[in-house]
Amino acid sequence: MRIDVHAHIVDRDYLDRLSRKLGLSPERDGDKTLLRLGGHTVAWFREPMFDTVAALHDMDALSIDMRLLSLSTPNVYPWSGTAEADIARIINDRTADICRAYPERFRGLASLPLGNTGAALAEMKRACDGLGMVGIAIGSNIAGRPLNDPGFEPIWAELNRRRIPAFIHPMFPANTSGMDEFELPLRLGFPFDTTMAATRLIYSGVLERHPHLTFVLAHTGGALLTLFERLDNGYHLFPDCRAHISQPPSRFARRFFYDTTSFSTETLTMAHRMVGADRLLFGTDAPFIGAGADHVLRLGLSQADTASILGGNAGKLFRLTSGEATSHREEILP
Repeated sequence: MRIDVHAHIVDRDYLDRLSRKLGLSPERDGDKTLLRLGGHTVAWFREPMFDTVAALHDMDALSIDMRLLSLSTPNVYPWSGTAEADIARIINDRTADICRAYPERFRGLASLPLGNTGAALAEMKRACDGLGMVGIAIGSNIAGRPLNDPGFEPIWAELNRRRIPAFIHPMFPANTSGMDEFELPLRLGFPFDTTMAATRLIYSGVLERHPHLTFVLAHTGGALLTLFERLDNGYHLFPDCRAHISQPPSRFARRFFYDTTSFSTETLTMAHRMVGADRLLFGTDAPFIGAGADHVLRLGLSQADTASILGGNAGKLFRLTSGEATSHREEILP
C-alpha cells in the first residue's frame, strides 16, 4: 500500500484565526487565495482544499491508500500561553474527526503547544493516547527557538521513551532579512531552516542522548544530504563541533528519515545512495502540490526498494498494519 507521510489538513477556522492573529491580507491569484504579510505569503489555499471527499477522490486518482495529516506552517506557534494550547487542541480534534470518519484512509500527526513544556506533554498524551494520533508534527524552529533549546529536552525524552516519531516541517527562519522578494522565505527559507534544525539536533547531542528518538525530515532534508562531508570535517577540526557527540555527524544524519518531497530525481537518487531505501518515506505535500508516486517510480529502483519507500517503511515507523488499511487502487481501475 502507498502511505503519504507529508500531507496537510487545511482548516478554514484555523486560517481565519491565523489571519486575525498575524494581520494577514488576502490576495487573489487565479483560483488561489494568498494570505500575505510584509511582501510574502504566509499561507494559501484553494476552496477544494477544505473538502475531505474531494481529497479522497484525489487520493484514489493518484493511487494513494493513506495519508498522514499534519498542520502546515506556522502550526500553532504564533499563539502563546493558553491560546496556543487551545489552538492545538482544536486542530488535533479536527484532525482526529477526519481520521475517525475515514480510518482506512487517514491518520493524524499531533500539533503541540511547545511554548509551554507541561502543556505540550499533556497534549501529546491526550492526542496520542486518546485521539489515536500516530506521531507528532513539529516545526524546524518554535517561534524562533531552535530545536536544541534545553527547554525542549523533556519533549525529546518523552518521545524517546514512547518511541513516537516526530515529523519536522520547515518554518520560516527566525531572521528573514534579505528575503524580501520572490517568495524567498518559502522558496529558500524553508529548506535552509530544515537543514539548520537537523544540524543543531546532531551537533547538540540530542540524537546521541536519545537513541530511540526518531525524526522525519520534510522536503528530503533540505540541503542536509549535500553537507555530510562538511559537517564531518567540522567534527574533526573544531572542538565545538564534537563537544556533545562522540561520532561524526553523518552517522547521526543517517538516523533521520527523509520524505520524498524534494520531487527531484537527482536528489532522490542521491538520497537513496546515501541513506538507503529504508530511510526514505513517500510524501506528496498534499494538497499544496498535486503529486502522485511518479517521482518515486521514475527512480527505477528495485521492486523491494520501491515498495519500502512507497509504504512499507511508513507502515513500520508509524505502526500501521496491513489490517488497518487496505488498498483502494481498485477504485480507479477501468
